[in-house]
Amino acid sequence: MATTLHSFMDIFDTKFEDGAGSIQVQKIIIPIIQRDYAQGRDNPDVARVRERFIEALYKAVTENPITLDFVYGDIDKEGNMTPLDGQQRLTTLFLLHWYAAKKENIVKDDYDFLEKFSYETRYSARNFCHELVNYNPEFKKDSLSEEIIDQAWFPLDWKNDPTISSMLRMLDAIHNRFKSVTDLWTKLKEGCITFYFLPIKDMGLTDELYIKMNSRGKPLTLFEHFKAELEREIRNIDDELADKIMRKIDIDWTDLLWKYRNSNTSSLDDNIIDDEFLRYFKFICDVIYYRKEISAGNRGKDVFELLDLYSSSKSQDAEENIKTLERFFDCWLNIRDYRDPKDFLSSFMANTHEDGKILVKSGSDLNIFKDCLHTYPDRAKFPLNRFVLLYAITTYLQNLDKVTESDFKRRIRIVNNLIQNSRDEISDRQDRNRMPAILKQTEAIILTGVTNDDIDIGPSFNAHQIVEEKGKIDYLKSNPGMAGVMFELEDHDLLKGQISIVGIKNLHYTERFESLFKCDKGKVDCAMMAIGAMMEIGNYGQMEGNKRRYQYGTKSNSSAWENLFHRSANSGFEKTSDILISLLDKYEEFTDEILEDIAKAYLVKCKREKKYPFEYYYIKYAEYRPDSYGKMWNDDPEANPHMFRVMQTETRLSESSYYPSLKAASDSHLSKEHYGDRLIFGDEYITCEKNSYLRRKNKDGSIIDIIIIPNSGDIDTKDRIGFLKNYIKKHF
Repeated sequence: MATTLHSFMDIFDTKFEDGAGSIQVQKIIIPIIQRDYAQGRDNPDVARVRERFIEALYKAVTENPITLDFVYGDIDKEGNMTPLDGQQRLTTLFLLHWYAAKKENIVKDDYDFLEKFSYETRYSARNFCHELVNYNPEFKKDSLSEEIIDQAWFPLDWKNDPTISSMLRMLDAIHNRFKSVTDLWTKLKEGCITFYFLPIKDMGLTDELYIKMNSRGKPLTLFEHFKAELEREIRNIDDELADKIMRKIDIDWTDLLWKYRNSNTSSLDDNIIDDEFLRYFKFICDVIYYRKEISAGNRGKDVFELLDLYSSSKSQDAEENIKTLERFFDCWLNIRDYRDPKDFLSSFMANTHEDGKILVKSGSDLNIFKDCLHTYPDRAKFPLNRFVLLYAITTYLQNLDKVTESDFKRRIRIVNNLIQNSRDEISDRQDRNRMPAILKQTEAIILTGVTNDDIDIGPSFNAHQIVEEKGKIDYLKSNPGMAGVMFELEDHDLLKGQISIVGIKNLHYTERFESLFKCDKGKVDCAMMAIGAMMEIGNYGQMEGNKRRYQYGTKSNSSAWENLFHRSANSGFEKTSDILISLLDKYEEFTDEILEDIAKAYLVKCKREKKYPFEYYYIKYAEYRPDSYGKMWNDDPEANPHMFRVMQTETRLSESSYYPSLKAASDSHLSKEHYGDRLIFGDEYITCEKNSYLRRKNKDGSIIDIIIIPNSGDIDTKDRIGFLKNYIKKHF
């Protein structure tokens, strides 16, 4: 028997040659062993497939005819056709033809072939199909399914039958899309929707064969629908290309992804590579999206929208996009000198500093390819910085003939440094999408070893870091022997690739820097404050952009030090660097004791000279050094150097904020209600001013006493905190 083209109407009138005779299809029977009708299921993935299929049928009726995939099955001697494949499509066509007949009041003789379609999966499904054909809806309700359920012939327990509930849902979808179509029956009769039918007779079909052909009784997966649509779209472009891509999906790419199947769930139901393939497909589509600078509003949301956007014959770049897909999969096959992707990736990435490798965040999977297969596009698990790193790696793998492995290892470090220091810049927000420029910059670095200075590509990575990387490239050309020391400093957990705080000219201090920050960071904080004061450089803190917040280090929050050691919009970076270098210059190795001695020596100097500037209080009193974000607030530090407030949050004052001179003097009387700006004693309170404390009445704020702090030229000549403690002890 040969493959022939048919519509749902004419297949029942067709005779199929069978040796000396012929067989005419009398019935289409969905057997008991078949799975339930799935296209009407109530879940998001099926809903998307259903919508796309309905839309394809709608366009076939209103625009251009469509030919669906093959339907094939057994025809017995009585002419009963039992489908091996195509049950879902045949059921939907049955429902569409029923809808057209009833909506347009077609005479029964013209649609009596619908009675030849039957479900044997359950008696309820069989009876439903029979009752449906004999029922004439009034189409008075928006929901066709509600009208059907209201009929006396519809038992309520039929709603629990998965096939019937799916059919009802599909009928609602058909009604919503086709209710405005005129002459629907005529268009169907003219053959606007066809399919190829391959009859297979006398195969001796068994339950085992049905199960095998029907995915063990489960509905078609999202991937199966996707794969069929992908093949159809590629065939519209080039049959040879379609044959090649589908062969690679079935063999080469399946072998590649097989070890990564089931996303570590260990679930037998997920023992396939479907999800992994689709996740990597989404990654590739996003690469295309960023490369082409497509507006965010046109970005596809699911795999079918992505397929339509990038790979359908409607896209002028469809063939090139398919070849991009091919390159991004093929590049992981047979990587030169490596067993598999994991072996390759672990050759140049590590979670701690290792010679010849880049440092990636502790806890991040070194097998970034597997990570993408299991988590993309979940931004919480696979953020944009990982996207850029994976793009850099695949760029190299697609250009092995142009880039040596040693060059790649140097260049991927440059990219990694840029990634680590461009947290704010790596963004694809519609109002600040830098990803197109970032991918261009990444590709330029991997392929050429230098940054792309073409202003036409637009802003990309952090500008400070690009300048630093250029400086490093030039420096290592003249000083190749310093590469190991530079990379070791780059990999320090406080620097993460940016070494400007130490400086290229001070690479000889790398071991001292490491020694310093193995010490108690609280003691480093005090020592740096002391060094700045003694060198008359000033305190090492940096003023943030709002000109009120100031950043300092902390005992345990490393992010505070990272903020200080990375160039930003903050002012005072150079001063911080000068103070750090002055400290590193003093000792070859640091201990907690050495740092304590530096701080103590400064305090002794202040007491001896009877000069108590801000730095003295910062070092002496822990209240000035909160172990939170290292942030302080001062509206005008030059005019009021002692009016800093300690912040307990990262960006704003809160109830936990306070003036440290008040808290240090009498913590138990500090008022949280007033954001720590007063000490309350019964019906009185004390506030601090530039060079004095004010004692006031709670009732009206009137001043009771002005407590002048001894000073000379805005520098205290007595410890203002000890001075206030004595006053409180005497008067309260």
